Amino acid sequence: MCGPIMPEAHSSMTFDYSWHSALIFILFIWSGFVRTGLGFGGALLTMPFILLIDNRPLIYLPVIALHLLIFSPITLWQSRRQQGAEGKLFAQVDWALIKRTLPIMLPAKLLGVIGIINLPSHIITPIIYGVVGIYALSYVLNKPIVSNKTWMDWPLLSLGAYFSGTSLVGGPLIMAVYIGKVAKEQMRDTIFVLWFILVAIKMLSFLILGVDLQLAAHLWLLPAAFIGHVLGEYFHRFLIQREQKVFFRIVGGFLLLACAGGLIKQAFYL
Repeated sequence: MCGPIMPEAHSSMTFDYSWHSALIFILFIWSGFVRTGLGFGGALLTMPFILLIDNRPLIYLPVIALHLLIFSPITLWQSRRQQGAEGKLFAQVDWALIKRTLPIMLPAKLLGVIGIINLPSHIITPIIYGVVGIYALSYVLNKPIVSNKTWMDWPLLSLGAYFSGTSLVGGPLIMAVYIGKVAKEQMRDTIFVLWFILVAIKMLSFLILGVDLQLAAHLWLLPAAFIGHVLGEYFHRFLIQREQKVFFRIVGGFLLLACAGGLIKQAFYL
């Protein structure tokens, strides 16, 4: 029903040079740092750099997805510990918002999962760079995409879920809706619960369709994600008290450079 699995779905994570492995390890530290520090963007702010090294999205998306499934419960547990002895595990989760928005996102999420299975890298990669480039420019200009009208919520949630299904880079579109509806203290825990649900669907689809989950890669990339998680936890505490605009502008600038380089490389690849 979903078409044949792409050949790259069964490829392994191998490199011609040892510096490739070193760069990928560093990028997974960065992925864990961003995911825990901001609550979103572990894939969005990492995939453009990874694809500059190795243009095979399906090799890395399962690894990033599984890392989210591992570290989101850990983050929720740490959040409970910070609340003290009386804190409950999901005390900072806005369940009402999740229940209200999840039915909007699920159909688009499934369509996105089907899309990445059917589309080859030379099609999916420019989509990733294009979407990330728009997000990056909005950060640089200090005009992030934010939904402040009810009629805008539906398309933003649907598009975010679709791109989350294709490449795990739909977080900012979903955040555009959530950021105006959730208290700052509840934001990260709420969004982590949502990510866990959406990513679990994606991973289940990968299993059903026979996509290689690159489990061997976790033996050396899980420590990188853990280092990033620890650093991100400190950074999150810092951000709760302080301004984020400068950080987003710096990251947005680097992302624009990465996207430009990636699109040029893709043009030569075609």
